[in-house]
Amino acid sequence: MNVKNAVAGTLESGDIMVNIGPGEGLQIELQSSVAAQFGRQIKDLIAQTLEGLGITDAHVEAIDKGALDCTIRARVTAAAVRATGKDVWKD
Repeated sequence: MNVKNAVAGTLESGDIMVNIGPGEGLQIELQSSVAAQFGRQIKDLIAQTLEGLGITDAHVEAIDKGALDCTIRARVTAAAVRATGKDVWKD
């Protein structure tokens, strides 16, 4: 799937900013104050969300400000839709 640069989210508390761009394989960079405790879980959730959308090649930069799993999935999905042009909310 063709991926261009796209962003979703904010740097507000309780949110996550997700930048997606072209890449080879899934490359995920994470900045988070809770990375020591939850970094692996956050990266896995990002990867699972993208793979579920059919994206296997992308470079992702995520800046987490304490987002819950549902927020992470929503931001990754929104960025993926913007990056691919594929609307996952339509049948």
